[in-house]
This record gives sequence, structure tokens and C-alpha cells, in this order.
Amino acid sequence: MWLLDKALTRLINRGTLTVIAPDGSAKTYGTPDPELNPVTVRLADARAARQIVRDPGLGAAETWMDERLLLEQGDLLDLTQIIRRNNRWEDRGGKGKENFLRKGGKLKNWFDRLNWQRRSKRNVAHHYDIGNDLYRLFLDADLQYSCGYFMDPANSLEQAQADKKAHIAAKLALAPGQRVLDIGCGWGGMALYLNRIADVDVLGITLSEEQLAVARDRAEEAGVADRVRFELIDYRDVTGRFDRIVSVGMFEHVGPPQYRTFFEKCRDLLTEDGVMLLHTIGRMGRPGTTDRFAQKYIFPGGYIPALSETMAASESTRLILSDCEILRLHYYHTIRHWYDRVVAQREEIVRLYDARFYRLWLFYLAAVMTMFSEAGMVNFQLQYVRQRTALPITRDYMFETERQLRALET
Repeated sequence: MWLLDKALTRLINRGTLTVIAPDGSAKTYGTPDPELNPVTVRLADARAARQIVRDPGLGAAETWMDERLLLEQGDLLDLTQIIRRNNRWEDRGGKGKENFLRKGGKLKNWFDRLNWQRRSKRNVAHHYDIGNDLYRLFLDADLQYSCGYFMDPANSLEQAQADKKAHIAAKLALAPGQRVLDIGCGWGGMALYLNRIADVDVLGITLSEEQLAVARDRAEEAGVADRVRFELIDYRDVTGRFDRIVSVGMFEHVGPPQYRTFFEKCRDLLTEDGVMLLHTIGRMGRPGTTDRFAQKYIFPGGYIPALSETMAASESTRLILSDCEILRLHYYHTIRHWYDRVVAQREEIVRLYDARFYRLWLFYLAAVMTMFSEAGMVNFQLQYVRQRTALPITRDYMFETERQLRALET
């Protein structure tokens, strides 16, 4: 316990965290903070403390999942917020706290991000092919599994996801009859939306068999299967030319070794006056690594890009960055809705899977949510063109189109 005691004494200043050791002794760290609920945890055995010190993220996750880290006051989100708030990205001055919280091997991180095609398919299946029933329990009705766009933090999840689609569509500057490629189409919501509001033909591609089946069924039910097609195909194998490319929430699975390949392929697929909109989770500051909890349990092969490494790859392919927007808190508000819905659906998730899976999923959402409120995660929306004349020279067209699209949905 002494190593954990030393680490927490150094880490916790804001908020109070009480840790009850396996022998029943207790120690409180930090000072009360009106913004943070007090938390008390009990460690069931001495090994739990060693696991957490050895790798705080993975260790805390696994001891929580195995019910060897027990909450006696507060909930999991309260605990996560205290830890993150005491290491807030904007407040970091030295390397001590960050080094304690971020353990992991750089060589393993590099190897894990080598997403060649067969491995990419396996990585996608790990997360997305665990059953559509789970996602229907906490996503909006359109199954948008990416950051919403909160024009008001009080908006519903459904409103934020509708506004996200309008926000992206406006940046694509669509025209009837255009061919659109949706890379990482999910359950088909974005592709079907673009066809409906802009009279365009869309090819959606995914590596998830579960998502593909739902997307195709939705196109059939909407009577547009001849114009909105979905295929199980890697982006590297797509052929043809497209007037527009959209990719939402897929770039996080590409991995830095493949960034140049990704942008080269997108440039080749775009028509001369084509436009591309890339929506991805992004990392503030310099490039980093993926924590071992996420690699092992959530997104094997996943990596959150820094803007610098994204730009370096796209610049080398002579794609022109025509617009860049940073969404800072939108994903925090999105995941807060998901987290609350997962808590409300606890019994059903346990029935579908088991209690350990429920605790895993709750830990994942709490950890990611607080990455956007306290740590260094944001969302990038990057617009690219091949020709500098492909779009109007001011951004006014985006705002006007977005207003029109939102009006269509009211």
C-alpha cells in the first residue's frame, strides 16, 4: 500500500478521496472542493493496490471490473473526475503526475498501431461486432456513435446528433447527383441522411459485419438501396472517383503508420473539384500513446491523432486543408448522455452480457468522458480539397446551408 499512498499523496490536491485498505485502515487524500463529490473506495486485497500502481489506468479498470475496487461513497464518474481534475491538461506544469498516470511501452504502442488490412478487420470486430442490441440501448435512434454537435449543452442527444449531421453536410457543399463516399459508415445514418437532404448517391463502407447488415436493411426500408449502397470493404480497396468523401469516427482506427496511405487514397478517390470532410477525435498538444486499458479492452489498434501528425501526413499528399474546426466539449456532453443511459440500462446489459461487462463498459465511458472535460482530447473537423477553387472563398456558405438543413428537421 505504501507505493499507492505515496502516489495518491502526490496526485490528489483537489477533492477528497478516501482509500480503505484491505486491513480496514483508511486514509483521506486532498481537500474538499465544491465542484467535486467526495469519494471513498475500498480495496479488497493487497494485490489491487499493486495493480493500480503498476499501471493506473489498466489496474484501476481491472480491479473495478473484478469487484476488487469497491465504491462506498460516490460513483465511478465521481472517482474518475477527481483523478482527472488533479491532472487537468491545462494545469500541467511538470512531468511527475503525468508520468504516474500514463504507463505504457512506446514500442508496443507502435506495433499495435500497424493496422494492416486483415488486422484492421479483426480490430473493428472486437468493438463493433459485439451485438447491435447493446448500442441500441444507449445511442440515439439513428445510431450515431460519434460526437454530437451541441448548439446548447441542454439539448437532447437526438437534437445534438441531428445538428451534427447538418453541420457536416453543410461543410460538404453537396449538390444533387453527386457521388459521395462514406468511409466508416457505421449503421448507415449519415449516408441515408445525405441522400435524403441533398439527393446524392452514397457508397458507405465498413469493416463491421453487424453494422453492414443494419445499414443495408435501413436502406431497403427507406426505398433507396439503389442509391445508398453499403459494402464490407477496406478503404484501401475502394475504386472509382467521388465528388465528396466524408469520414466520421473512423480515422481513430487508422494508426499513424497508415496516415499517409489514408490521405493518398482519399486524394486518388476525389474528383478534381472534390471535397472531403474528416471528423475525428483529436489530441491537444503533441503526439502521444494509447493507454493499455483502451488497447486491451476497447479499441485494439486505436490511436488518437495530434493535429501535427495529421497535417504532416495530409500535406505530403498535396491535399489542401480548406477549413479546420476544433470541437472542445461536444463529446463530453455526448458521452454524458451515453453514460446516463448505460446506467439506466444496467439490468438489460447484465442480462445480455454479464456484470463484469457492464462494469467494463461503464469504466470505458467514464474514462473517455473525462478525457474531454479534463484531459487532452477534443474533436477535429478537417475539410480538404484538391483544388483551391473547389469552394467559395469565404465560410458563409456553410452557415447558410446549415441553417436551411436544421430548418428541414423541425
